[in-house]
Amino acid sequence: MDTMDPSSPAPRVLSGAIHYYRSLPEQWPDLMRSMRAMGLDTVETYLAWNVHEPREGQWQRLDEITRFLDCAHAEGLRTIVRPGPYICAEWDNGGLPSWLTGRVGKHVRTSHPDFMDAVGRYLDAVVPTFVDHPSLLMVQVENEYGSFGSDAAYLGALARGLEERGVAVPLFTSDGWTDVCLSGGTVPGLRATVNFGSEAPAAFAALARHRPDDPPFCMEFWNGWFDHWGQPRVTRPPQDAADALAEIIDAGGSVNIYMAHGGTNFGTGAGANHVDHGGVNEYRPTVTSYDYDAPLDERGAPTPKFHALREVLSSTSDGREIVDLPIPHPLMADAIVPLTHVAAVDFEEHGQYAVAPTFEELGVDHGLVRYEVSIPGPREPLPLELIELRDRAQVRVDGALVAVVERDGDTSILPPVGGHAQVSVMVESMGRVNYGPRLGETKGLRGLRQDNQWLNGFSVSSHALPELRELDWATISAPVISPSAGPAIGPRYYRGEVELPEQADGYLEIPGGSKGYAWFNDLCLGRYWNRGPQQRLFVPWPATRTGRNIVTVLEIDALTDLGVRLRTTPDLG
Repeated sequence: MDTMDPSSPAPRVLSGAIHYYRSLPEQWPDLMRSMRAMGLDTVETYLAWNVHEPREGQWQRLDEITRFLDCAHAEGLRTIVRPGPYICAEWDNGGLPSWLTGRVGKHVRTSHPDFMDAVGRYLDAVVPTFVDHPSLLMVQVENEYGSFGSDAAYLGALARGLEERGVAVPLFTSDGWTDVCLSGGTVPGLRATVNFGSEAPAAFAALARHRPDDPPFCMEFWNGWFDHWGQPRVTRPPQDAADALAEIIDAGGSVNIYMAHGGTNFGTGAGANHVDHGGVNEYRPTVTSYDYDAPLDERGAPTPKFHALREVLSSTSDGREIVDLPIPHPLMADAIVPLTHVAAVDFEEHGQYAVAPTFEELGVDHGLVRYEVSIPGPREPLPLELIELRDRAQVRVDGALVAVVERDGDTSILPPVGGHAQVSVMVESMGRVNYGPRLGETKGLRGLRQDNQWLNGFSVSSHALPELRELDWATISAPVISPSAGPAIGPRYYRGEVELPEQADGYLEIPGGSKGYAWFNDLCLGRYWNRGPQQRLFVPWPATRTGRNIVTVLEIDALTDLGVRLRTTPDLG
């Protein structure tokens, strides 16, 4: 029986989204049990291409896809796989590898051969991980394509590519419910679904106008939302989300709760948005936490929203057993971890360039790139212009820090600098835009200019992240932070140790930190930034050890306190 055939008597799909790359494999069994405890029968996940091919031809972690589906199957859950190749998901570059988008540019998400050749190799690698899995229910073609383009040949080629590689379950598309989205993002012969957070009757009516034979399915029911650095936290009242879910159920619709468990943007996985409407033109990077105000919080514990949604879902159980929640893992006790060692940041030399290369041209996905150039002289002091800075920079002139600059339009203007002078611009990348026309934009610096004159002749070096490498550690034997010396100016690495009586979940707070990255043992927890809203980084129990644990901090700007804190509770703003 085809469970997705409109004439099939099979029950509706009650699904929830969990992204395997936003949690650790040891957490998956409990997350799957929690899905069933909520009253769901299916789990959905995106596949993130850039997780599996961070460098061209270098594949990794493909086994995690199958292991994730195995965990779902063991719990009696069906699975929906959304392989993209573009996924949005508030994930860096919408899941597309930076080496690819840096190469294909404007041809991203089109039928252009340069893009499709790489997509073919991607499908060759990932389709075998799920194509024959017994839990597989549906597979999505692209993702919300109607919000981006109208290349029907591209969508058709993706569908054929999946079928030719053996995908036999129903294929489908998902889009917003406007006429523009549904006319540009659907594929003849494939089921269409819609994405929304409210107004189910109107959304399903729009779907029916375009696809009168397709049953109503909300592929992304946005029961929460995500946060950006420097913006207030966004939440949704549990009862409001439950009422919107009830509208979907009352309309006879299937649903995928996005997100059921949000998880964490570990490492440099967080994406970004570019807001360009209502008089606002801003780049807004996404925070490390992808808690999403979801029914299961970042560590997987049930929230009041979990219970509100479960009450709605229980009315549709059709005799399905709703199991008990798993026993939660312990939480760390509050503690102060002294930072006792310090290390310099080592930069890899890339050589000389006439013009400033992008991160992508250097083969650097994320991290720090240092551009050093001379201002000829003699010349009077003139404003120094940073052209197309992406995303944030420390600017030094003759070794002295003169400014910390963030991207602001196409040109950032600094105070006047005379010549001769040596300028060093250390650029840090934040998340790549994951939605909209700026998808695939490069990182780094287009160049520096004075009085319409481009400065040429760059010496370039980099420090790639989030890999934690061997460092030349030195014991902090004298205060590096004092009222007389001021804060320790970065970038610098710091390290401390803490003993734990057992593996446990926790939250890491860096009260003296300005901006940077943190690791717990070998896991990069992600970025921190004192502008908030997020103030603490989640530490998942599988990353911890009974006994000695190492905390590492890379502070980009200035550290004012040589102590970090372990906390029992989150602080998302």
